[in-house]
Amino acid sequence: MRIALSGNPNSGKTTMYNALTGSSEKVGNWAGVTVDKNERPVKRAFYTGDERLIAVDLPGAYSMSPFTGEESITRDYVRGESPDVIVNIVDSTNLGRSLFFTTQLLELGIPTVVALNKSDLNRKQRTSLDPNRLSELLGCPVLSTVSTSQEGFLELVSVAMSLKGKEQRAPFVAKEIDPSDPDAVRAEDRRRFAFVNSIVREVEQKSHRASEFSLSDRIDLLLTGRGVGILFFSLVMFLVFQISQVWVGGPIADLLVGFLEQGQEAVRGVLSTAHPLLVALLVDGVIGGVIAVLGFLPLVMVMYFLIALLEDCGYLSRVAVVLDPIFKKVGLSGKSVIPFVISVGCAVPGIMASRTIKDERERRAAAMLAPFMPCGAKIPVIALFAGAFFDGAGWVSTVTYLSGILLIFLGALLVNRVTGNYKKRSYFIIEMPAYKFPSIWGATKSMFSRGKSYVVKAATVILLCNTVVQIMQSFTLAFAVAETADASILAAVAKPFSYLFYPLVGVLSWQLAAATLTGFIAKENVVGTLAVCFVGLENLIDTEELVLLEGSGAEAAGIFAITKVAALAYLMFNLYSPPCFAALGAMNAEVKSAKWFWGGVGLQLGVGYTVSYLVYTIGTLIISPETLNVPAALLGLAAVFAMAAVVLTVIRRGDLAREMQAK
Repeated sequence: MRIALSGNPNSGKTTMYNALTGSSEKVGNWAGVTVDKNERPVKRAFYTGDERLIAVDLPGAYSMSPFTGEESITRDYVRGESPDVIVNIVDSTNLGRSLFFTTQLLELGIPTVVALNKSDLNRKQRTSLDPNRLSELLGCPVLSTVSTSQEGFLELVSVAMSLKGKEQRAPFVAKEIDPSDPDAVRAEDRRRFAFVNSIVREVEQKSHRASEFSLSDRIDLLLTGRGVGILFFSLVMFLVFQISQVWVGGPIADLLVGFLEQGQEAVRGVLSTAHPLLVALLVDGVIGGVIAVLGFLPLVMVMYFLIALLEDCGYLSRVAVVLDPIFKKVGLSGKSVIPFVISVGCAVPGIMASRTIKDERERRAAAMLAPFMPCGAKIPVIALFAGAFFDGAGWVSTVTYLSGILLIFLGALLVNRVTGNYKKRSYFIIEMPAYKFPSIWGATKSMFSRGKSYVVKAATVILLCNTVVQIMQSFTLAFAVAETADASILAAVAKPFSYLFYPLVGVLSWQLAAATLTGFIAKENVVGTLAVCFVGLENLIDTEELVLLEGSGAEAAGIFAITKVAALAYLMFNLYSPPCFAALGAMNAEVKSAKWFWGGVGLQLGVGYTVSYLVYTIGTLIISPETLNVPAALLGLAAVFAMAAVVLTVIRRGDLAREMQAK
């Protein structure tokens, strides 16, 4: 038996799904968090009997007439798959808006039970609803629930199971209209809203007027103001990174690394009689590389925990409102903020969230630009260079994220200029959820769920990659043991690419080139590969020094043979160049165009290279002009001019084509 969970965004639908199934799907208080259907068996604790009960979590929708891609998924499922029962999760604090969708569901003839969710908030707001009367008016069972505490879940599942095979009548009979006639559609919507409002007036009693100016409204006036709002957002992000990477995450990382290194030494002791090459391959290379990645796990998990708290309390939806006026200047809207915010955790769901945007050009632009926000996989890379060259300064992380936002703005301007839509206006409407005290337990579950993915990646993709890298560094092209790393297969493969990085770091370093190349598989591999390359056969740096980040800038400069400015430039390239293969696959799926996909990859590569070159060249000229590698700077300048020429040519051709069409 299949039960479809359907409702408006921010109704508590996915929270209910997670509680019923034991799943850990991402929860957030804005549209776009769920962008595809998920299904899992309902836990036996919620029902009895031999029948297998499957819950299907559908993307949030406001109407059966789809406005966005994820709403189409919901419509197609309930109409095409015909679930046995629909559980319509209704936000009881916003009954009028929610019941519009409810009346459309009831017209499908599928047995439906309405869950008046967030009933606890209604009690706090002294708002009373009459579920029995609402049930009579809608012609279906109506129950009060609270997703966060699982209140009413047992009765809800029982009632839903009892409806299987029964007929559902529609309380509102829609007229036959031409869907292509906008006037007829609007008239029918007005009629439906009038019907819904008549129901709300009969079943709802509020002790306060909607026009009253609440404390939440006063806070919003302050936090969503253009000036204070942006400053507050910058402060919040600075504190997130300072707490996750310096105050809390750093000390925990030290303890974890110490524990992991004890295990590493235990393995070294077991292999004490083995061939030195095997010890170097397994202990220093493979295990050391994985430890280099896992050593940053506490930093990542603390950041995930803090982001989950910000999501749950309702603040991140305000960020979209703060940035909306700025985004409008570059042809986007506040709704584009949603993919960018989600990308802070991982670029893949962030890119997928772009399907909530109706305008095709804006949706594609958001999917292309979302990877500019450094994701959790890039935190180890940021932390490594911040610790090794800048004594763990928290400002490094803040600068990288603010730079990502700036690059999104500039990238949007460029995309709009290339596509000729830079004068098009965009509109943004978002529901502002009520402020609430965030769930510590919910944030903890979110943290461990995301942390689990990080560990799984370290134990699979990164482990395999480090193994391959270590083997390539241990043997020559003739498959003989390499006497030095410079004679290895890895060096032979990476050396040609090192010339591309020459203008960015001022030196020819095949190790840095190799780390970036493996980073396209998974960004954590940048750290793992550097650990392998600089530990390796020549033992240039021990794992503890790399992982604990205790080296000063001078020590790190000697190890990596680059300056602080060059290190920052190299970091910028790895953050803003094309993301991992998984994110590229998601981008390809969302833009649905080979031209847009390869244009996006070219944009990311060009932006990463240009930013990195400017940081190295300008930074060196300001701090230590005598150390500037002039040939490298000139070579990089030529590359930047070449990329600019390509962009200008594309823009010019687009302008000419549009002029011809206009004539």
